Formats: sequence, structure tokens, C-alpha cells
Amino acid sequence: MKTIFIVDDSDTNLAMAEEALEDHFQVMTLPSAVKMFTLLEKIKPNLILLDIEMPEMNGFEALEKLKSDNNWSEIPVIFLTGTINASVEEKSSKLGALGIVSKPFSQSSLLECVNSHI
Repeated sequence: MKTIFIVDDSDTNLAMAEEALEDHFQVMTLPSAVKMFTLLEKIKPNLILLDIEMPEMNGFEALEKLKSDNNWSEIPVIFLTGTINASVEEKSSKLGALGIVSKPFSQSSLLECVNSHI
């Protein structure tokens, strides 16, 4: 079974995303990018759903760190965010994100997006 990391500082978003994906994937929920990097030392997921706006390390910073490490640079990343505008879209694309899912999201649209990239 393929593994997905869901990284978001909102317990509600983590729970909704997990519920949408848990019947199809092994899902690991993480409340911060810092915790994600700790787990990446042990487990390499097939895809990461990554919130952009988080304390300590935001999603853009986390994606830059992922892409700069040969062990993790090929892991597909889809951003989760409540703010989509031209600047966010441009930066996401430039950094190598596969896409952006707008919050709040429907569970069916999240599953469809993940399935199209995994």
C-alpha cells in the first residue's frame, strides 16, 4: 500500500484529509514540517500533502529543503492552502509542487487529486 504524509498544523484538516484517503493509502498525519523531516529519516512516502502556512517552517521552506536533498527530491508534493493567488501558484510551480488543493477541500476532490499524482 502506498504511503502518504499529510502535514498540516490544523487537527481538523488532518482529520478530514486522513478520512478521505485512509481507505486507499497508508496515511501518516504530522502537525508540522519539522516532524515530517524527523519521520522522513525512517519512512519515505509516495506523496506528501503539505500545508503552506505553518509555524516553525512553512510549506515553501519545507519543499525547498525536500528538493535540495537527493534522498527526498523525487517525492511528489501537493500543497494544501487556504490562500490561492497568482503569487502562491507561481512560487509553488517554481519550487516543484505538483499542484495546490484549496482549503476547505472536499474529500472526493482531495482523493481525486492524490490519485492523479500517485
